[in-house]
Amino acid sequence: MHYKVPVGAGIASARPGICGAACKLWVVVAADRRGICYGAAAYLLWGAFPVYWPLLKPAGALEILGNRIAWSMLVIVGIVALTRNWTAVRTLLGDRRRSGLLAAGAAILAVNWGTYIYGVNHHHVVETSLGYFINPLVTVLLGVLVMRERLRRPQWLALGLGGVAVAVIAVDYGKPPWIALILAGSFGAYGLIKKWVSAPALPSLTIETAVLVLPALAYVGVLEAQGGATFGHHGAGQAVLLAGTGLVSTAPLLFFGAAARALPLSTLGVLQYLAPTLQFLFGVLVFHEPLPVAGLVGFALVWIALVIFTADSIRHARRRAGRTRERPPVVVAGAVAD
Repeated sequence: MHYKVPVGAGIASARPGICGAACKLWVVVAADRRGICYGAAAYLLWGAFPVYWPLLKPAGALEILGNRIAWSMLVIVGIVALTRNWTAVRTLLGDRRRSGLLAAGAAILAVNWGTYIYGVNHHHVVETSLGYFINPLVTVLLGVLVMRERLRRPQWLALGLGGVAVAVIAVDYGKPPWIALILAGSFGAYGLIKKWVSAPALPSLTIETAVLVLPALAYVGVLEAQGGATFGHHGAGQAVLLAGTGLVSTAPLLFFGAAARALPLSTLGVLQYLAPTLQFLFGVLVFHEPLPVAGLVGFALVWIALVIFTADSIRHARRRAGRTRERPPVVVAGAVAD
């Protein structure tokens, strides 16, 4: 039996499917653009930290760290109150395993923050940038040692080059680049704990900061009692900058959280190199830190390793996406096949 179909009926019936697909594509593109903007903002702010910390002198690294934690707590509490996230914080606190892991993560984060501030304010900006350049490689190594993950050949090659690079720089320094290694190791361990906890960013950051705030306040209070504190004793400008460490610390974390929700990990993986690249440029071009030939060779090996690592990660992510991607809509004879 044959039925007559009005001319254009197939096209008309196809329009909702085509329009829906176009709308979805537009939403994805818009989300990607916003995500890239958020990610770039986060990593550029992190990359500009070497300019901010020296402005807080004569405060020492521990005093800056104490103020950073205390003022961050104030900012985070304000954000949690505005977003009404108290329920999520209480739920996470009620989970002993995850709250215990967050306490451990808080201690590791404090080591990372303190080491970075010390490195910047003691003229080791280039070495701090090395720490964040090799951080992805350390993260992969932790995945092998702790999570028993299996690596692909390009990942082993990248790890090997990274190890050679650290050895070259260590020989040039006459000692291991401890600041870089502590930064990379602590941030890698912190990321591993965050993976185990698997909790939303704001509630977990609230608990981590709450764990640290009492020791931070105690240290700042003792320093003030002993007459060694600088807050309020070196002009209003320095006091405002110390108080600003809370906003300076939380803003890039919020931008990063927004980017992580909008972007695939492969894109975030490329964006993460903005921060250490900017730190490296500040160290060499602004603070005029020495970079001998051996150090440059070491950095070049790290960069080659990161190119191999990133290219392999992107290629692997695309293969996985290709295997799991749903069959796209196909227009056949004026109809949309879903």
